[in-house]
Amino acid sequence: MRRALHGQGASRGIALGRVRVRQPQGLVVEETRIAAEEIPGELRRLHRALDAAREELAGLRRRLHGALAHEVGEFLDLHAMILDDPELLQGLDDLIATGRYGADYALKLQRDRLAAVFEAMDDDYFRSRREDLDHVIGRVHAALHKRAGDARTGLAGEIMVCESVAPSELAELQSRGVVAVVAASGSPLSHAAILARSLHMPMVLGAGELLAQANDGDALMLDGGSGELVLEPDADDLRRYHAERERLAREQAQLAKLRHRRTRTRDGVDIRLFANAESREDVAEAHALGADGIGLYRTEFLFLRRRELPDEEEQFLAYRDLVLGMAGRPVTIRTLDLGADKADHTGLSLRGEPNPALGLRGVRLSLAHPELFLTQLRAILRAAAYGPVRLLVPMIGSREEMLQVTRLLERARLDLEARDQQAGRRIELGAMIEVPAAALALPDFVDLLDFVSVGTNDLVQYLLAVDRNHELLSGLYTPRHPAVLRVLSELFAYGRRRSVPVAVCGEMAGDPANVPLLLALGLRDFSLHPSTLLEVRRAVRACDFARLRRRAASLLRAHDRDGIERWLRRA
Repeated sequence: MRRALHGQGASRGIALGRVRVRQPQGLVVEETRIAAEEIPGELRRLHRALDAAREELAGLRRRLHGALAHEVGEFLDLHAMILDDPELLQGLDDLIATGRYGADYALKLQRDRLAAVFEAMDDDYFRSRREDLDHVIGRVHAALHKRAGDARTGLAGEIMVCESVAPSELAELQSRGVVAVVAASGSPLSHAAILARSLHMPMVLGAGELLAQANDGDALMLDGGSGELVLEPDADDLRRYHAERERLAREQAQLAKLRHRRTRTRDGVDIRLFANAESREDVAEAHALGADGIGLYRTEFLFLRRRELPDEEEQFLAYRDLVLGMAGRPVTIRTLDLGADKADHTGLSLRGEPNPALGLRGVRLSLAHPELFLTQLRAILRAAAYGPVRLLVPMIGSREEMLQVTRLLERARLDLEARDQQAGRRIELGAMIEVPAAALALPDFVDLLDFVSVGTNDLVQYLLAVDRNHELLSGLYTPRHPAVLRVLSELFAYGRRRSVPVAVCGEMAGDPANVPLLLALGLRDFSLHPSTLLEVRRAVRACDFARLRRRAASLLRAHDRDGIERWLRRA
């Protein structure tokens, strides 16, 4: 029987498939006791399951490449750390050896104990880590009941319907044939949703009603843009689905023709589209799509996959290959941005910070470890000898921090001169504006800068005091807020007056629907994920820049999000 439901669209695209329901991770296990002679065997069974879960994570890590290696890798690393946590392991062993519980029930008891600790924490960030604990325990529980010969298959053509989904699962689900994901919880600005968009995997969130009603094997049609869900679609639904598939195929064919077209508005204004990247694959894709350069190269991936720090030579080779890969187009390398939700194994980022988003991260971490920072600066300067390089410093908040960076940059250059090693003669220096204080105080340190890049993901959450990953606050987190637009307008105008280029990177720049809005405010440099570059190019080519600029005053007079949305519809 047909049932039409609705959720919140999180990743555009349509899908039709069989439902695969995954119930919430909370384990429902009957209490089981074992005899004393069964203890050694039950411990072996548990540790085989733990090893299998570790191997699953390691195998997925090995299969990842490009942007996924960074995006998913952070969560895989965190889950691996949970699996190796001494408190978890010792507690499980004690429950089996001393309490004489079966491995399943010991797993449930230990999960409940640790979940209670997370729930009792005052900080939302640490409370949210309970979800990661549930996903890890779920892997171990599945491994306990995996029979020899079980294959990691059987999901082809299916739509996963679940309580929540971890970013670390998405690439694995897609590789096993899952065509879309529907979750009862989550935010469209969460890491999982952002990754789903990168994978072009349709996703709908906030669909608890579907989780309650759907059964394995039901047919489900969904629209990841509108959030529409149809269980057991009828003939009209199916005709509509196939018509939409054909339309999307035509659209993709038209987009492909834009690969070698200029990013120019209808009235002849050239707009620059830079790509965000962190791997050779990303760089190759950016080059093939005709990106004007790399607007944000994340260097964290060199630090996140290991327990020892990368040396200067390793970093230099990675940066040199990046520069050579863009064949003369400018490359913007962001210095190390660990901290907050980016866990590393090297011991650099602090554990247990009461508020990681406001803690020792970005340039603060680099300045706290000057020798580490100098190593990275030397590697970047050496790579700049091979082509145009721009240095971007994250999380800047004051002139004092920029002065420290310029001093260390000069010291790194002198170090190379003393070693008679070649460095780029000219390297542009930029600041990432993601702290409201930096946006307001830009005139105080703009003389130290050659360019500015606005990190809207963090700027919006700091400006609005809203955690972008908090599903209950997802309606409050929006770049289409009058305060956000006014701050951006002032930044763009100030950059024009001082002849300092200002770019926007982050989700806001990669959304084609935001293009008229950003052009109206005067933006000419976008930095975005390669996956959306052609869509943004198409949106730019459909705009009249001068007309939008004339309408900027009415946009800035909007008093709320509804007013901004109405302006966009008219635009």
